[in-house]
Amino acid sequence: MDFDFYWLLLALPGAFLAGWLASRLDLRQLKREDRASPQAYFKGLNLLLNEQQDKAIDAFIEAVQHDPDTSDLHFALGNLFRRRGEYERAIRVHQHLLARADITRDERERAQHALAQDFMKAGLFDRAEDAFKALEGTAFTTDARLALLSLHERSRNWHPAIDVARQLEAAGTGSFSQRMAHHWCEVAQEADARGRADEAEQALARAREAAPQAARPLVIQGQRLLRQGDHAGALRAWDELMALQPQAFALIAMDYAQAAQASGEGPTALRKLEGLYAQAPSVEVLNAVNLLQPDERLRRQRLIEHLRHQPSLSAAQGLIRERLSSEVALDQSEIEGLQKALNTAAKPLQRYRCAACGFESQHYFWQCPGCQGWDTYPPRRLEDQ
Repeated sequence: MDFDFYWLLLALPGAFLAGWLASRLDLRQLKREDRASPQAYFKGLNLLLNEQQDKAIDAFIEAVQHDPDTSDLHFALGNLFRRRGEYERAIRVHQHLLARADITRDERERAQHALAQDFMKAGLFDRAEDAFKALEGTAFTTDARLALLSLHERSRNWHPAIDVARQLEAAGTGSFSQRMAHHWCEVAQEADARGRADEAEQALARAREAAPQAARPLVIQGQRLLRQGDHAGALRAWDELMALQPQAFALIAMDYAQAAQASGEGPTALRKLEGLYAQAPSVEVLNAVNLLQPDERLRRQRLIEHLRHQPSLSAAQGLIRERLSSEVALDQSEIEGLQKALNTAAKPLQRYRCAACGFESQHYFWQCPGCQGWDTYPPRRLEDQ
């Protein structure tokens, strides 16, 4: 039977027309999907810029549903969840990304870093530590080490913190010597609390090696010797502190004066304190000077001079105390009432303030309880600044 080419010629245009119609339908569908996904994405960005985070999350979820394979939308959604404090949802988003086999190595490292941040914010410190350690050797190595350092400090794991600080310094991230000195001081204080004096001494020696100019190791060393009854040794440690960090000496000025009294070194210590006061005047050093000054007239004169050049309620309080003790014109109840009023008025200014976050406290902190920064407290009270 002969093949009829007439039917073939008729079939070819029909097949071409059917293919063209099918392609147009597919293109229209793709265009609709493409328009829907960017529209939801840009809507989410607009809501985010207007600080409408709840609605922005809904828009990003819609965008992810339209295009579930886009990793950038997942990252945006996960970061939004974390900022909102919805850490469990952020963890699920980033774990979903890590479980995918089609993302690139860079995206996988980025997801691992985001997941570690989620664990950190959620207070899951053990899981955060493992997640940050998994970033070693990636583009996020430095960020992960800094986070691990902060994590170890929060958990008071001082030896791991020292190891991480050494790694960061060896990698050229910056100087961490002061921070390591604080870590060793914390180790020393914990060892003293457990009654391990030898371990505490070794830790203080490591602190001095890490940062020879640091004030805290010398402060702690003098305090330890003072508790042991070695007043002369405490004075030697604090003499070195006076030479290296005169501003920080105010923290132990009264302890220094009391140790000098106990060791019979009052006159020598008085001369050193007077020289320090001339260099860095403060109420704490002034009180230490007056503690060792036997002449009542000189004590009052120095208080008056301090008030003239650096007015403060603490100095006024000291002067009134001197006058009341020498010229008893008031009865005891009146004296106590005046003293109580002065104490109440002076107390708000007898505080230390963190220079980084403004956290105030009656006590001096080497690490701010508010922002966790080291050495952010000036060693001078508010009334002396």
